[in-house]
Amino acid sequence: MRKYFFSLLFGTLFSISAFACLNGEKMVLANQEILYVDFDGEVPYGHQIGVKEELEEFLVKLKKGYNKTKDVDYLSDEGYILILLGRYQEAIDLYKKIESLEPGRYSTASNMGTAYELIGNNKEALKWIETAMKTEPHSHSKSEWIHINILKAKIRGRSISSIDLIGKDFGNGKAPQSTLSKKDLQLLKMQIFYQLNERMTFVKPKDAIVAQLLFDLGNIALLMNQKYDAEKSYTQAKEYGFENSVLEERMKLFSQALTKNGKQVSDDPKESEELNWISVVFSVLSLIISGFVIFKFRKKIFSLFK
Repeated sequence: MRKYFFSLLFGTLFSISAFACLNGEKMVLANQEILYVDFDGEVPYGHQIGVKEELEEFLVKLKKGYNKTKDVDYLSDEGYILILLGRYQEAIDLYKKIESLEPGRYSTASNMGTAYELIGNNKEALKWIETAMKTEPHSHSKSEWIHINILKAKIRGRSISSIDLIGKDFGNGKAPQSTLSKKDLQLLKMQIFYQLNERMTFVKPKDAIVAQLLFDLGNIALLMNQKYDAEKSYTQAKEYGFENSVLEERMKLFSQALTKNGKQVSDDPKESEELNWISVVFSVLSLIISGFVIFKFRKKIFSLFK
């Protein structure tokens, strides 16, 4: 009997699966609420932002927080949410106010640059992003140089190339080529990923700049034998409008490698997130069952420890 109870009790308790989460980058607002938590991995999807109503609620809370504390962080977060809501001019006006209250903040410069770019004022955007980079050169995984190159390319107004955006080209052969070390490739990959994850929050298909950067991200992943990342980035590049026979040739290099036993293997965090919710449900049920077992047989269980 003792063996039965312990087996049932501990079998139930230790069968509880861990709660799954997105595990990527997250943004915590000044009021300690979480604005977003991104998908894990090195494939960009943009920040996982809530619906408009949720963002509006955040605005109300942040306004109240600033009125109570006079902490400029509340205003800065409010400006970022205004950008997410597409209220770019309101965000710009608010950041101008922040600049007058507390000059030289990195978040003011970087978010002003984003807002100006989104309203089409690329020259003003460039000025603010360059200011942001001078203020904190190591921010955003040291990737703001890519943002600066993007703005310069947009100001020039000609067709976009890898050289324009990242100063590198991976050739037009069947497979990408590079003289960069694995360490340098990984650093460049993370910098492109960071810029894309920010940009894809606001910029939806089709877009030539995002398409080119996704193609380059896929090239780096393929060079590093990260076939899943390469396949996803190449697919996204096509969705954003990248059209080149080189892309089709490179996708063929690993299409068969991503299958096992005739079935497609998927590590897509968006797909696995659905399974994570199922895991959460089973976890809750396991906890309820565990509690019931302990309560139902509590006298016998406690007697075993006497």
